[in-house]
Amino acid sequence: MSDVAMQHPAATRRDFLFLVTGAAAAIGVGATAWPFIDQMEPSADTLAAGAPVDVDLTALAPGQMIRIRWRGAPIFIVSRPQKALDGLKDKAILVELRDPDSRVRQQPPYADNWSRSARPQVGVYVGICTHLGCIPQFLPEPNATTPVENWPGGFFCPCHGSKYDLAGRVYSGVPAPYNLPVPPYRFVNDTKLRIGENPEGVSFDMGSVVQM
Repeated sequence: MSDVAMQHPAATRRDFLFLVTGAAAAIGVGATAWPFIDQMEPSADTLAAGAPVDVDLTALAPGQMIRIRWRGAPIFIVSRPQKALDGLKDKAILVELRDPDSRVRQQPPYADNWSRSARPQVGVYVGICTHLGCIPQFLPEPNATTPVENWPGGFFCPCHGSKYDLAGRVYSGVPAPYNLPVPPYRFVNDTKLRIGENPEGVSFDMGSVVQM
């Protein structure tokens, strides 16, 4: 499972959906840091080798998201402001989640916490819906009507309506069974994130997660 494109039977379909839903996600999502994607897109050789990918977080402002590819999979990197972090602990929201305490193995040990991250301000997720592999949209702001009624803010899968909060935790009553996976990563320094490499002393790979 460490290489999504080679080992997942729906890889070809996901590549197509990545293009389709990625384009849809760019519409009406002003808070998403799409202008920074191209300059951080790794080379084809790097992707083919499955090597770690470095991401410069300097231009990532609170409330924004960067999307890159690692091992053929979209990786979401989100900067969460304090208001969003407070919302992750809201009891009214927690009761709506299927696995609020992340008991299902969908993350490394350093992200096995309330924020599902090594640092609460930065969330890192494999951007593949755990239902049928579509690419969720980043819609961080609550909305009364869009994309669904009483939208709480987070990630929305346009294919079948699955919802995730800004920690990648799936809501109850939607098709997706599990939280979004968290890939191995570490902070090289305060402004550089390395996807595909664990902190020193930690062993974790994507083969450990229950489902992509």
